[in-house]
Amino acid sequence: MQYLVVIALITVVYFFFIKKRPITNTTSKKSTQKKTKPQSNDMVECSTCGIYCEVDDSILSNGKYYCSSECLDEAV
Repeated sequence: MQYLVVIALITVVYFFFIKKRPITNTTSKKSTQKKTKPQSNDMVECSTCGIYCEVDDSILSNGKYYCSSECLDEAV
């Protein structure tokens, strides 16, 4: 009888504390879309000079980001 109690306690401890849960895929289609379409606080690289600036502060032209109108003029 004592052996059954010990085995039951070991089993309970194993399943609640030791056994690792399976790793679930936390990335979904929505999170991959965020990577392709920058959010307002994301940093993007200027296509001309290579510095990084926020999406809100950058200029988008022909699918490329520019840090200023001078860099945009150089690219054209």
